[in-house]
Amino acid sequence: MKMESGRFINFSTPTNIYSLTRMAMQNSSCKALSLKNCSSFRNSTVFGLLNLKSSSVKVLSLLHATCYSTGSDTEHSSSSKRRSRGPVMAARKKSEGERQDDGKYKHTVELPRTAFGLRANSVVREPEIQKIWDENQVYKRVSGGNTGGKFVLHDGPPYANGDLHMGHALNKILKDIINRYKLLQNFQVHYVPGWDCHGLPIELKVLQSLDQEVRKELTPIKLRAKAAKFAKSTVKNQMAAFKRYGVWGDWDHPYLTLDPEYESAQIEVFGQMALKGYIYRGRKPVHWSPSSRTALAEAELEYPEGHVSKSMYAIFRLVSTTTSCKLLDDFVPNLGLAIWTTTPWTIPANAAVAVNPKLQYAVVEVNSSPEEITALSSNKEKRLGHVFKENKSMYLVVASDLVPALEAKWGMKLMVKATLTGAELENCRYVHPIEGRESPVIIGGDYITTESGTGLVHTAPGHGQEDYVAGLKYGLPVLSPVDDEGRFTEEAGQFKGLNVLGDGNTAVIDCLDEKLSMIMVEPYKHKYPYDWRTKKPTIFRATEQWFASVEGFRKAALDSITKVTWFPPQAENRISSMASSRSDWCISRQRTWGVPIPVFYHVETKEPLMNEETIDHIETIISQKGSDAWWYLKVEELLPEKYHNEASNYEKGTDTMDVWFDSGSSWAAVLGKRSGLSYPADLYLEGTDQHRGWFQSSLLTSIATNGKAPYHGVITHGFVLDEKGFKMSKSLGNVVDPRTIIEGGKDKKDAFGADVLRLWVSSVDYTGDVMIGQTVLRQMSDVYRKLRGTLRFLLGNLHDWKAEYAVPYDELPMIDQHALFQLETVVKNIKESYDDYQFFKIFQTIQRFVVVDLSNFYLDVAKDRLYVGGTTSSTRRSCQTVLATQLLSIVRIIAPILPHLAEDVWQNLPFPFIDENGDAAKFVFESGWPKSNERHLAFPEKEVDFWAMILELRTEVNKVLEAARAAKLIGSSLEAKVYLHTSDADLLSRLTNMCASESEADALHRIFITSQVEILPFLEDNASVSENNVPLTGEYLTPSKNKIWIGVSRADGLKCERCWNFSLQVGSYDDHPTLCGRCHSIVSHPIPALAAAS
Repeated sequence: MKMESGRFINFSTPTNIYSLTRMAMQNSSCKALSLKNCSSFRNSTVFGLLNLKSSSVKVLSLLHATCYSTGSDTEHSSSSKRRSRGPVMAARKKSEGERQDDGKYKHTVELPRTAFGLRANSVVREPEIQKIWDENQVYKRVSGGNTGGKFVLHDGPPYANGDLHMGHALNKILKDIINRYKLLQNFQVHYVPGWDCHGLPIELKVLQSLDQEVRKELTPIKLRAKAAKFAKSTVKNQMAAFKRYGVWGDWDHPYLTLDPEYESAQIEVFGQMALKGYIYRGRKPVHWSPSSRTALAEAELEYPEGHVSKSMYAIFRLVSTTTSCKLLDDFVPNLGLAIWTTTPWTIPANAAVAVNPKLQYAVVEVNSSPEEITALSSNKEKRLGHVFKENKSMYLVVASDLVPALEAKWGMKLMVKATLTGAELENCRYVHPIEGRESPVIIGGDYITTESGTGLVHTAPGHGQEDYVAGLKYGLPVLSPVDDEGRFTEEAGQFKGLNVLGDGNTAVIDCLDEKLSMIMVEPYKHKYPYDWRTKKPTIFRATEQWFASVEGFRKAALDSITKVTWFPPQAENRISSMASSRSDWCISRQRTWGVPIPVFYHVETKEPLMNEETIDHIETIISQKGSDAWWYLKVEELLPEKYHNEASNYEKGTDTMDVWFDSGSSWAAVLGKRSGLSYPADLYLEGTDQHRGWFQSSLLTSIATNGKAPYHGVITHGFVLDEKGFKMSKSLGNVVDPRTIIEGGKDKKDAFGADVLRLWVSSVDYTGDVMIGQTVLRQMSDVYRKLRGTLRFLLGNLHDWKAEYAVPYDELPMIDQHALFQLETVVKNIKESYDDYQFFKIFQTIQRFVVVDLSNFYLDVAKDRLYVGGTTSSTRRSCQTVLATQLLSIVRIIAPILPHLAEDVWQNLPFPFIDENGDAAKFVFESGWPKSNERHLAFPEKEVDFWAMILELRTEVNKVLEAARAAKLIGSSLEAKVYLHTSDADLLSRLTNMCASESEADALHRIFITSQVEILPFLEDNASVSENNVPLTGEYLTPSKNKIWIGVSRADGLKCERCWNFSLQVGSYDDHPTLCGRCHSIVSHPIPALAAAS
């Protein structure tokens, strides 16, 4: 019989518990010490009869045996007859109508018993376990009861504007694995989940939900009320999803950036920075989103592939030179500066042309034939300027190194007439091709290269950061004739009202062409900044904004980065590079939904009023009333009393703070304010994109106010891709939804549960991008089922266990001592992996040891002594001693990753777990991490090597047994006798001693699961091992290069009715003629009838 999907299915012939996987053992090997697959040829699983009701099921003939499952039940039908199923008695229900003989010795066989199911039923069971945790406040109890130090993983707030995706699941589960591990390590873990609740995305969600008429009636206060309601509703939904992932935290007291206490702490941080001189107002070019009508921080940009700009080569006519470059006079007035730009719309704001002083420049004569012009004109991608149709002499200044490239690009011959350095060009003047004003040639920076363009850079200080810096040096005007919507203003003259990213760009190109100042236009594919929310292009635009001067504390920030532990280590280089090169931080936004910048402006002079008194007063108001007060209170109420008489002279500012300033202040609002937390935090953990986001904004605000980083350690993870390595997209239909993974689709099929999702998180190297899909999830589910089956086997065979039954270590057989050494090594290695945050190594170790090595070797061999060794026998008790240690260790080392499975096992423990204080641990996380046992680790190295060799020998023996089965010499392995010989005297002696071992568990025939093993002192002229007697042979080469000859024949004697081993003793006992000596000894003494479950 086998059990499949909760049913028992009968096989017409008896099978053996070890027949399940014999075929798979070919070409396999094992290494016990390295924890490799000791028996990788076997995916052995054994089925069990649990809770069989006497009214319907009767344990009968030993020839109809069933086995207890340590793994997935779907793996065994193909190999169920290949290996001895052994002594476990099975039965069929009488209702099937087939006649059965009574099982005479059924009451002497010890079957495993447990209520712990093979199937997880995660959709039902996981919420039940979570309810138990909640009702008993397990997280709070464990954390509060731990006596170690504090551990604070500070939560980076997700945005409260939609459903969760796989990135959220990866992030939160990684955090929970760490927190749960720290709980087991006796730390007082304080995890406060948070949400980012302000900003444009939420404001846009609200506006999109309203019709046009309602929008017109929308006041700032009404908009803010709707935004707050939306954010809080989203937080509630996301919180429920995070809980379903099995994430523990202080869910009753999360932090929201819209809470008054949070907002007031944020105002406090802003005030401290302002009073130290780090906050200032200025007109500078910033990233501006026309689609959102607000300034953006670098962290709010994305650079999608495939953006194409209209790149243009243009001419600025030189009108005067300096004494250092008189040679240019010979070419004036037909001499022009050739520039190249990918933003032609910025030409109206041009204030200079920049050159590199170290580069060599050339004056070139442009020679174009009618044929060349005609050929170029026919190119649909390139547009040639009208200037070439004038047939006039034309000279251009370009970088000497770029002359060949420009010839190829323009399709014209460029004759070099003179050369000079960039330094010599400084202060020459040219006339603006549209506006007619004169502008200078200036010296730029290292950004001017010969990699592309012409080597001369069009400079518009109002539309570029490098241009702005160069403009400050030369006192250039900051022109930016563009409004909030990205349209030209009246200052742009003829272009007024045109969209700079559309028709305005084209109009500028056409105008230059008409004025014979355009050489060529062509498409140029490059990375270009987009608004990460609207997915539309941005522009650089000079506006009046509030900035944080990073330069004032940049060095301190860079120094602090070196004192933080970064994982992976290369993350330090990334954030250092970003912090060292970043410009001043634009912290103002032109939106309604956010924390206000607490500033007042003089009605006439527009001078800002912001000092310690005004900031403190507003902070107090917001702490009591929330930031809405800024919008509904009058100026007089917002100002301190000493300014009340002047209130009519001031108006409130309308800018709000960048949301990165919101979340970047969380160390102050949460870590610095809440009891039980600590600042700096022990750990921050977020996606790799947060190097330029939350990691950096938190660092800058903390350094600026307190001079130290807000974290001791930082972990970063990659993005989640589909299983083909593509970015998930609704349009591609490849989105993997964590809710669907856990609960299944609409039909509730393929519901894997939270633990399988968590197992996937532990399996991937999260430091890079990770992949997920149905194939991966099914693999994880398979691993989970095998692990659950192994734990079920351990539970079932400990149903009668008590701690006082434990056998002292020195009295354990060597196989048991070796098993404890393996277990202790695994626990030690897994602890190191947890400490190093390398969870994928834990997954690999657990899969290899628990699912493969343990089930396929030790538990496989143990079944004989567990089932038929005698209920109270020392051999069974010694094995149970090991099983209990294995169960209690395994369930705790997997608990951080698979908490639901671990708790389910713990609630089904057949014995209490008493901690070192004498208290019973009711929940798995109350039990603590397994205590290190140096005695187990001290297993002699020589013995470790020997048992590694024995396991490899076992693999080779199994190959010969399989050949014997294929040749129909034997059916099951218990029908076989194995012969061994080696010329190594020491090894021969050790093998001989194992055959005569006082401990039956160490006997070779038990390890090989055969009925007999004989060690031959010699092979030559040995009649007992002739080809007729021993038809199947093999060979094993030990690590020390000694050969062991292997032979297999049929076993001697008759088959024992109780244990199925063949023995010469069967038939020699009058009272039990069908039993072997071991079984006769067991059944001849009164023992509890524990075999049949009722």
